[in-house]
Amino acid sequence: MSDHLPGAGVLERDPYAAAFPEHLPFWQAAAEGRLLLPRCADCGWTHWHPRAHCPFCWSGTVRWEVACARARLHTFTVIPRNGSSTVLAYVRLEEGPLMLTNVVDADPGALRIGMPLVAAFRATPEGRMAPVFRPAPE
Repeated sequence: MSDHLPGAGVLERDPYAAAFPEHLPFWQAAAEGRLLLPRCADCGWTHWHPRAHCPFCWSGTVRWEVACARARLHTFTVIPRNGSSTVLAYVRLEEGPLMLTNVVDADPGALRIGMPLVAAFRATPEGRMAPVFRPAPE
């Protein structure tokens, strides 16, 4: 594991990960630079945000699957912050769900609804690696 990625100890001490242990596979994969999504083994739908039961058919057979990490910009807003800006966005994952996230490494003026994005990961103040999205290379 790379030095800039949190180890298992960071996740064990994280109050969020401790409060929602069913999300631990997501955070472990994120620490390795992989995006996981919950998919229902009964109806086949992928959803976001993780939960114990499928929001479509209420089945309890939800499993984690590796996502392709590609998305399209669904909507966004630019939030001015201390001389810079943060882009808060909903992205439509290729697997179907919408995810609330940030768009990074992009000129806010160049962002367009529908533009292709790819997942990246950034450290949170708690030490977790959280998914963010950046414009896809051409």
